[in-house]
Amino acid sequence: MKILVCIKQVPDTTEIKIDPVTKTLVREGVPAIMNPDDKGGLEFALQLKDKFGAEVTVVTMGIPAAEIILREAFAMGADRAILLTDRKLGGADTLATSKALAGVARQLDWDLIIAGRQAIDGDTAQVGPEISEHLGIPQISYVAGLEYDAASKKFTVTKETEDGCQILEFQGKALLTCLASAVKPRYMSVGGIVDAYGKEVEVWGADRIDVPETELGLKGSPTKVVKSFTKELKEPGQVHEVDAEEAVELIVAKLKEKHII
Repeated sequence: MKILVCIKQVPDTTEIKIDPVTKTLVREGVPAIMNPDDKGGLEFALQLKDKFGAEVTVVTMGIPAAEIILREAFAMGADRAILLTDRKLGGADTLATSKALAGVARQLDWDLIIAGRQAIDGDTAQVGPEISEHLGIPQISYVAGLEYDAASKKFTVTKETEDGCQILEFQGKALLTCLASAVKPRYMSVGGIVDAYGKEVEVWGADRIDVPETELGLKGSPTKVVKSFTKELKEPGQVHEVDAEEAVELIVAKLKEKHII
């Protein structure tokens, strides 16, 4: 079994601030981490490696400094790492990003692709499903559990929904997007950290993925972020200590006041 895991380097959002003048994210001095949902997906892949000897390849698209999360993946147990980095990829939205990552996938041999549900710096949850569409394979999102039966070559997936969960089974190639809350990622071992810096991170440019330049980076991005801003605080509400009959009259009066009824 060969598994391709898509991971992303993101700013630690617990440290993020908004510039009050430019209304953009202040990234200077903010630590970068592996996206939590992606790390959960990597853990699912490594569990399959532990049980069935799967070969795990991790790929990320980003700046050269994103190599650090690939080293972290090596230290956790990944077998191969690819850094897709090129100025032509700069400014990519989810569509352009997914096309680039799908381009990487087409150059590799894999049985399963795993990604995080969403990245904490964008929260769109679009890249994983878009990759599956570009590749023409099924996808299951919000994965909270993953099992594999080697005899039947069948995967059993627990998918979270608003009402509970679904148990799904599939055979063949597919893409899964995983929840960080579903699994506890393993720690890097001391030996793993030492070995991670002796392994090669393959650096790929845009010329390796056979995707037209017009579909990459800023050129291939139909969406643009104009500005970021913090949510404005609402005024504190009023507390009324009244009986049930008065409460009904008060609610109806407020609804009429706001022209809701």
